[in-house]
Amino acid sequence: MDTSTHVVMGVGLAGLATLDPAIAASPYMQSAIMATTLIASNAPDFDTVLKLRNNATYIRHHRGMTHSLPAVITWPFLITAGMMLFFPAAHMGTIFLWALISVILHVGVDVFNSYGTQALKPFSNRWIAFGVINIFDPFIFGAHAVGILLWILGVSPGPTFLLIYIGLVGYYVLRMKQKNTVVRRARIHHPNATHVFVSPSLHPSRWHLVIRTKTRLYVAESYKRQLTFFESYTFDPIPDDPIMNAARTDKNLAAFLSFSPTYRWEISHTNQGSYEVRFIDLRYRSKGHYPFIAIVHLDDSLQVTTSYTGWIYKEKTLQKKLNFSPEDG
Repeated sequence: MDTSTHVVMGVGLAGLATLDPAIAASPYMQSAIMATTLIASNAPDFDTVLKLRNNATYIRHHRGMTHSLPAVITWPFLITAGMMLFFPAAHMGTIFLWALISVILHVGVDVFNSYGTQALKPFSNRWIAFGVINIFDPFIFGAHAVGILLWILGVSPGPTFLLIYIGLVGYYVLRMKQKNTVVRRARIHHPNATHVFVSPSLHPSRWHLVIRTKTRLYVAESYKRQLTFFESYTFDPIPDDPIMNAARTDKNLAAFLSFSPTYRWEISHTNQGSYEVRFIDLRYRSKGHYPFIAIVHLDDSLQVTTSYTGWIYKEKTLQKKLNFSPEDG
């Protein structure tokens, strides 16, 4: 989820914690729990700092180790230790419990969007992405915002957020059923599909799809039970040839391939005798444009001269990015 959602979830968990009479009766403990849940609800995303290095490092590692099984255990200990410095009279066990709940909830909700996490690391490097919740879901954010407003107005936060979280569990179940229905409709059109990739949008009734068969890739959209097909491409595995093999040594393309499960690729020869290798993620079609890409330029001796991976909405912006060296990402 996005940062704003994790923030309101942190507040919501602090409200939920007041169901504990010991917390409800102590303004000191309420302050300690609020600080704990806010920090713990955002701690796994502290790896966003990797963006300062380059896109390749960020894409390859964001939601990786910081969302892994060891991290889920480690974060609560680190946060509890930090909180005890500022709230030495707080009950350590209670602080640890709510730090643990907050971290688990963060990682748990992240696996439900199309980006996913490497939550099973180190046992598996596979990205787990259920693709049922947009990275920003207005309903989830709105439910928390209403709960926070009611808290400010004097309504008891414990029962309020208990009801909200029970309702959100039902909402997640509903969204999973909706996604399964979309997948079934897609398979009616393409019963031989080997995989149907689904990405939710901001609109609750609109879903982006990529349907892969053994020979083709179909880009489609499901909206209010209607399936609309856009482009289709020949499904070509990445070739084992000198140009592509040279491009795949580039860290930007390697980061893209570690993250994207469905894409198309193209190789073009420029007038200057150089080569361009471009990979395009097909999951995020927006107004006829595919913004998540990786591109590698190679000279006539197949040495990488420049490359980029990330979100690009205008070709002019891409050309500016490609002025950087491969190390700049």
